[in-house]
Amino acid sequence: MIEVKNVTKKYGSFVAVDDISFSIADGEIVGFLGPNGAGKSTTMNAMTGFIEQTKGEIIINGFDTIKKPKKAKEQIGYMPEGVPVYGDLTVKEFVTYMAELKKVKGKEKKETVKESIEKTGLSEIQNKLIKNLSRGQKQRVSLAGALVGNPKVLILDEPTVGLDPKQITEIRSLIKEIGKKHTVLLSSHILSEVSQICNKVVIINKGKIVAVDTPENLENKVANNNVIYVTVEDNENRMDSIKEKISGIKEINLVSENEDKTKKYIITAEKDIDLRKKIFNEFAKENITIFEMKKPEATLEDAFMKIIGEGGEK
Repeated sequence: MIEVKNVTKKYGSFVAVDDISFSIADGEIVGFLGPNGAGKSTTMNAMTGFIEQTKGEIIINGFDTIKKPKKAKEQIGYMPEGVPVYGDLTVKEFVTYMAELKKVKGKEKKETVKESIEKTGLSEIQNKLIKNLSRGQKQRVSLAGALVGNPKVLILDEPTVGLDPKQITEIRSLIKEIGKKHTVLLSSHILSEVSQICNKVVIINKGKIVAVDTPENLENKVANNNVIYVTVEDNENRMDSIKEKISGIKEINLVSENEDKTKKYIITAEKDIDLRKKIFNEFAKENITIFEMKKPEATLEDAFMKIIGEGGEK
């Protein structure tokens, strides 16, 4: 459904996107992640036809974005970041305007406007001026504009920013439902959201693709690290010497100092070594009181930080 082939985008001598390739299958919901300045927006702007790549190909549902730009754009519903909607229009007028821009005509236009408004929960306020709506409501108006015309591909840039918890849950459910009939590329800084919604994750850093995998596989790679979090009371600062006293420990790092004078550490050990019994025994000898000890649950955020920090491997 979406193919990005060896795409590079240069601005003068600056390379914003450097020979990237990835594909998204029909019906997939894919998270597009990366730190600020990584090349996400440049890539998404090229995919929507807003800018042209310097070299490479982008194919949307069989249509090349440069050779057949109109046909490619017909396949896409785009929700940009920042909620660019017209405040002096009503909700219904704006969504109708978006349908007209997409050249939806006649009875089909009326039906698709109504369906998009209903799907995004805007029916009760469809006759209100957009400038009088809350940030969350404006966000849903923007999403309705992307949905109108029933495009094959939806590209959503930060779709839940500004929404309250109830609206976030509703929009997440909607995106999952949309993914049954559409291909969705979702950019978000809320990694827990991506983990819940997406079938696959594409991570870009410094203009290069550094990972393409499922959220589960990325999380499991991090989980393979032998890590323990331990919260202790250590009035005599004996933790400084623990590494030398327990074989198998690779490093001990202070995470936080708490108001109750306890300290939380992260202990990284050699692979396949269970340190818990050794920690209990040695800490007791050193007069270090353990308040809590647990193995962390791996998250997509952990995987993202590890991949970005190390440069990653494709």
